[in-house]
Amino acid sequence: MSTFWIVIIVLAVIAVAAVVALILLGRRAQKKQEEQQAQLDAMKQTVTMLIIDKKRMKLKDAGLPQAVMDQTPKLLRGSKLPILKVRIGNRVMSLICDEKIFDSVPTKKEVKASVSGIYVTEVKGLRGRAQAAPEKKGFWKDLIAKAQEKAGAKMVK
Repeated sequence: MSTFWIVIIVLAVIAVAAVVALILLGRRAQKKQEEQQAQLDAMKQTVTMLIIDKKRMKLKDAGLPQAVMDQTPKLLRGSKLPILKVRIGNRVMSLICDEKIFDSVPTKKEVKASVSGIYVTEVKGLRGRAQAAPEKKGFWKDLIAKAQEKAGAKMVK
């Protein structure tokens, strides 16, 4: 056998081993996520709260309790998370919001929310209509729309 074919076979074996390892790690991560979701659902409570502000900020700047910072892995402390500043009763606190619902959370409104510990999983409007999340067009569609608006404005002149 030539050296070329030996190199190709070795690379194929390494690629197959990498794919198998990724599949096993993916299954393990999915199982872990399902367990965590079950725990969140078991601890869920419905609370009425006034949402003061919402921001994406670093975990260390969010004003969360020190126990949360100690339990968080060091790599995650620098990443930005969706944080809600809310008033529940007479207490003002910071809570972590689920990424899926963050854009649809209204500010300066009183809502009913499902909270599990310091994690907000669901928000329902209490007073007034709930605001729908603004539809994102995407970079290219937005760029094309702006170009068409400019072209339309030049034609009118």
